[in-house]
Amino acid sequence: MFGTTKSPQESLEKAIELTQKAIAQDDGDPYGHATLGWLYCLKREYDKAIAEGKRGVALNPSGAVVHVHYGNTLTSAGQPEEAIPVLRKAIRLNPFCPSWYYLSFGVALFDTERFEEAVSAFQKAIQRAPDNIFAHIGLTGTYSLMGREEEARAEAAEVLRINPKFSVDFWAKVSAFKDQSHTDKIINALRKAGLK
Repeated sequence: MFGTTKSPQESLEKAIELTQKAIAQDDGDPYGHATLGWLYCLKREYDKAIAEGKRGVALNPSGAVVHVHYGNTLTSAGQPEEAIPVLRKAIRLNPFCPSWYYLSFGVALFDTERFEEAVSAFQKAIQRAPDNIFAHIGLTGTYSLMGREEEARAEAAEVLRINPKFSVDFWAKVSAFKDQSHTDKIINALRKAGLK
């Protein structure tokens, strides 16, 4: 997703292989199943991803990490309405959660066009990690779709501050969303805010 490896596909395959090995040693490891679910999502194998996410949550119903991974998986698989309560629970289970919990929540809210709530979630993600580029990307797109052009351009500037080589096309290519309309919606919003 960050473009930091020579072969992202090989890295993904290796991550899946190692996670499967971990699960083979302990099939009761909820984090292994949750992680494998997200990795399958990145590979766009959504049915497998959801099955692994459900297994992780079933194994540890009070585990915040397994919930946020499962919520991410549901959103990426085109089920953001189902993801929202899962992500709310993740945040409730870990009220001092890291930035990416709120990022995940913001994306699900964005996908359901709950833009005001998405803005709040992305802002909380940024409060926890000011350089979370994905939260700035989400906020840029949300502001753009809300017609808040000045704020969208300010957030676009933050994206470029964090990564001056940011490319909308690269971001679209690594996006794990099943529904192309989600990717198209955010791409158009990012371009409208001045990102290329």
